Amino acid sequence: MTLAYLDTHSGIAGDMTLAALVDAGADREWIERQVQSLGLGPVSLRFSETERHCFRALRLDVEHPPQHAHRGLSIIEAMIGQSELGPRERELALRLFRRIGMAEAKVHGTTLEQVHFHEVGAIDSIVDIVGVAVAICNLNIRRIMASPTPVGCGTIRIAHGMVSVPAPATAELLRGIPIRSCGIQAELTTPTGAAILATLVDSFGPLPDMQIQRIGYGAGHRQLTEQANVLRVLIGVPLADEQDEVTVLETNLDDITGEQLGFAIEQLWKVGALDVFTTPIGMKKNRPGTLLTVIGRNEQRTALEGCLFTHSGSLGIRRSQMARRKLSREIIRVTTPLGEARAKLAWRATAEGGPLEFQVSPEYEDCRSLAEASGQALNSVFQMVRDAAERAAQALPAPVHASTLPVETSAAHDHDHSHDHSHDLHDPQRSHDHDQPHGH
Repeated sequence: MTLAYLDTHSGIAGDMTLAALVDAGADREWIERQVQSLGLGPVSLRFSETERHCFRALRLDVEHPPQHAHRGLSIIEAMIGQSELGPRERELALRLFRRIGMAEAKVHGTTLEQVHFHEVGAIDSIVDIVGVAVAICNLNIRRIMASPTPVGCGTIRIAHGMVSVPAPATAELLRGIPIRSCGIQAELTTPTGAAILATLVDSFGPLPDMQIQRIGYGAGHRQLTEQANVLRVLIGVPLADEQDEVTVLETNLDDITGEQLGFAIEQLWKVGALDVFTTPIGMKKNRPGTLLTVIGRNEQRTALEGCLFTHSGSLGIRRSQMARRKLSREIIRVTTPLGEARAKLAWRATAEGGPLEFQVSPEYEDCRSLAEASGQALNSVFQMVRDAAERAAQALPAPVHASTLPVETSAAHDHDHSHDHSHDLHDPQRSHDHDQPHGH
């Protein structure tokens, strides 16, 4: 499984992300060909090497004739639908635009169908978003992690006048995303950059245990006085065992009906809990009760606690942080005689220093759908998907196991997993040129 880590020390923007991915090895000619299939007219992507605070980086300039920048979501979706983008390229690009559209709709009190993009509807922003989707697929990146991003401070001018940083749509996109304070008077995280974090990043935290294979640097157009205006992306494979920290929330309940409890659990899943489960317990005065336990990422704690208080009727929640060890995993799609289905593929070591073996877990919902459509028994469908996934796994490269690396390499990845959220990734100007008006 290919892992990409976004180092957001100076923020994040679409042009910087695309430039960093190309600098890390994404095929720039293929990206330009796919972008041109959108029908935007004579558009070209010019990549050039530059320096930021004496550090080398790749800069992206999108060259195109002047065009009207206000496009609705339906127009952009039609462009993507009629393009030559592959299925995963199309899916990633549409997810990004829809996420931005939802933020814009919330900020302006309108509907997703009525949203008109200003800056994000401009050609260079469309190129950034589609280009990032194509580059991710070209590098076969299956998991993305990032550091907490700075947003900058001060004010900027957008299509609707002067606003504070982060701009309204950017702030909406950053809901639930860890950010860090920064005294730089500039917009460091743009709407496109925030959408990449909110839509494509699987988790936030320090650099994970991984074997780095490629590194790319994407330059922003602005020279910052304080630091290099550069986004760094590190691409490689995770070590077989991954570690992180999670928040565990618990509450004892003895005055809630079964229907209320079931509804509360449904809402916790929707908020993004990693796991929710109940345990029967005995409480004071010999009353039977239920221990409700919720596991979530650290950055989800506030949202999960709010959901618990609202829907469980609890007056108090116990919380703790726990280290978690998990196998390196990825989701793969396989084709069976009954149709497509997803399966989780995890890698594990059979012995210390020994070879890695994989284990397959078919996705229940996909198997259930195939069973209902075909009339076959669920366990038969499970076995069919498992067999197909095992055949597919044979052709995939296994992640590197820590004990198989040279001693100095293994030690170099001996990181603290306390989620000390300090990293880097950036944005600056252009259509993300932070001096230009934004259309939120």
